[in-house]
Amino acid sequence: MVFGRLLPRDGNFFQLFNEHAQHIAEGARSFLAMVENYSDVAQRERHAEAVGASERAADKITAEVHRLLHRTFITPLDRDQIHGLINALDDVLDLLQDTSEVMSLYDLQHLSEDVIRLSEISVRCCERVQHVLTLLPRLKDAAVAESVLKTCEEIDQLESDADRVMRGAMSRLFREEPDTRELIKLKAVYEHLESISDRCEDVANLVEGIVLENS
Repeated sequence: MVFGRLLPRDGNFFQLFNEHAQHIAEGARSFLAMVENYSDVAQRERHAEAVGASERAADKITAEVHRLLHRTFITPLDRDQIHGLINALDDVLDLLQDTSEVMSLYDLQHLSEDVIRLSEISVRCCERVQHVLTLLPRLKDAAVAESVLKTCEEIDQLESDADRVMRGAMSRLFREEPDTRELIKLKAVYEHLESISDRCEDVANLVEGIVLENS
């Protein structure tokens, strides 16, 4: 047992989760600002770079969590839960950056109102993810655990809202867009944006499991 006593116990996983979630919320807000200022090339590029900066900062935290898992003898949550949660968080920001890059690479000339609506839902999802991660260290408090589950339900509802907006957007796109190339580009953007809320729901599902096992 000497080896076990030499390794750190607990680690700062909750702090790292919280920092990662902050980058997710910041990246989502930067993405929305990019969408809202899409016609201004300079602002668009500035906000797109901010999305990329958030993604790179979060990647460093993901790597640190993986390293800490190898160095920590006793963790505050099950190791599989920690691994799954940090990877799910990372997927959210990866998709935000991917969507930003798709819009640039495809040279999208105009954005529909549906892109803005889906982006707004994405921000709300990401901010709820940030909120729920701040509560994880206090799951032993029944009121906190209940608040976590309520926030997870809100994320699930936002994901359903994104699905509904996506269906309407696709319907309008195929009825009204005369340019086949723009149709293909917008379809890809819609699908990427809808997937952001899906990944937030993945986080919520993992957190719900953690609550049920640890509260």
